[in-house]
Amino acid sequence: MTPDATPAGAQVPLLELRAVTKVYGEGTAAFPALRRIDLAVREGEFVAIMGPSGSGKSTVMNILGCLDTPTAGSYLFRGAHVERLSRRQRALLRRHFLGFVFQGFNLLARTSALENVELPLLYRGAPGRQRRAAARAALSAVGLTGWETHTPSELSGGQQQRVAIARAIATHPVLLLADEPTGNLDTQRSREIMEVIAALNREQGITVLLVTHEADMAAYAGRVVHFVDGQVDSDHRNGGSA
Repeated sequence: MTPDATPAGAQVPLLELRAVTKVYGEGTAAFPALRRIDLAVREGEFVAIMGPSGSGKSTVMNILGCLDTPTAGSYLFRGAHVERLSRRQRALLRRHFLGFVFQGFNLLARTSALENVELPLLYRGAPGRQRRAAARAALSAVGLTGWETHTPSELSGGQQQRVAIARAIATHPVLLLADEPTGNLDTQRSREIMEVIAALNREQGITVLLVTHEADMAAYAGRVVHFVDGQVDSDHRNGGSA
């Protein structure tokens, strides 16, 4: 990827959306999920994206995660135009720069926590010893040292989400995309997960984009962007970690 020219001294955002529009369907059935969105996120930020159902927040996360492409407009990652990349190039960007955490834990049921965390490293072709060391370090980072051999059925919901987060960070991503990561958890487990995510942002410098409909979860972020009807309704700083 080749960065665009940038004025001397200017900091290129980690990611930037410029007039991004996303339309699903055609003709009278066309639905504009995003309407000329402008959004820039600097490296190291923790940004929460909020909005009602149908506001476009999940659509924008799919575009930022290279799981979808804009109908119009530009998506730049470290100054490179992602919308111009081939499908294979976008897959490589996901594999080497991005980590994903979803509402569903998406763990392999009969596979240990350690082996679940190793999966993205296996896809990269990392040697076994390197995979295991990185997976153990990731599990330690989310507070699961000693749970490496346990399968998902032997873990609580909060622990399963910690394994999912460990899997997402095992590859040392630049950007962590978390889509309703506490949606299946009770209040106490939700707070524990948000503490883990906030610590990864604070201590490891991982840029975090969090989609949530819960204000108390968004309070952990340093910045909150509200979407309404496919547009940015507000974008403001808050007090940061709850």
